[in-house]
Amino acid sequence: MIKGKLIAIGGAEDKGTDLELGQIQRNNLNFFELGILRRIVEEAGGTDCRIEVITTASTIPLEVGQNYLKAFGKIGCTNIGLMDIRNRKDTTDPGFLERIKKCDAVMFSGGNQLRLSVTDGGTEFLSILKKRYTEEEGFIIAGTSAGAMAMSHTMIYEGNASKAHLKGEVKITTGLGFINTLIIDSHFEKRGRFGRLVQAVVCNPGSIGIGLGEDTGMIITKGNKMEAIGSGCVTIVDGHNIGFTNIADVPEGNPFCIENIKVHILEHGNAFLINEKQFIAEIHEGALSGKQVAVD
Repeated sequence: MIKGKLIAIGGAEDKGTDLELGQIQRNNLNFFELGILRRIVEEAGGTDCRIEVITTASTIPLEVGQNYLKAFGKIGCTNIGLMDIRNRKDTTDPGFLERIKKCDAVMFSGGNQLRLSVTDGGTEFLSILKKRYTEEEGFIIAGTSAGAMAMSHTMIYEGNASKAHLKGEVKITTGLGFINTLIIDSHFEKRGRFGRLVQAVVCNPGSIGIGLGEDTGMIITKGNKMEAIGSGCVTIVDGHNIGFTNIADVPEGNPFCIENIKVHILEHGNAFLINEKQFIAEIHEGALSGKQVAVD
């Protein structure tokens, strides 16, 4: 039984900038009540928790790291460490290894998910994180954008959304492997990635596709129950009951067909059980629409 939790975020999570400037927008007006970063802190044990931000995926790690220090600070969490791991040698640094053994949560930043899997795959660094996630109650592994996409065993690392209906346009490899049953995509609606998630699922019908909108995420408990959080929607693509598909037979670069693929749309407060393949309408009292307040 997995004891830790995963928090996968679709990218561009609200870091409170609008509130700081006094500009409150309706699509993220409840940042301090419903914000994803606040939820990470709560799940990790409160504002005194220790969170290590891992910026491996980013090409601008210092800037990204400072943004997260500032963002977490806005919600009263200042015990934040930055890990600028650039290569596989860095993963063997005794200081880094000791820090991930002691922290309450890690947060993988966005960037390039292939850089994450190439750098961390097969390392002691990754083994420590997997062991803690499996064995320690309350240990949190969070990731945004590329950091979310790399969480699963099967990982999309490339794919032009406009060509995702063509066989071979979606590239898949092995991710960090915290969970084996999902394929995660990010920036889902804004970048039009439904087609590429469908192709990934039809090629791996034993997995469930998760499309995360921006400022939207999933908390995955015990490797099974997924709770939607944030201000947008989560798209579930389930290929377990696919009937006919010709994707194995058509030549590369050609369209393919699929029969009977199932789709669910979740908003804040909805849930999905992976093993049971079951949608749950509401796991908290009141959805986002019921918690909004008037802003003049």
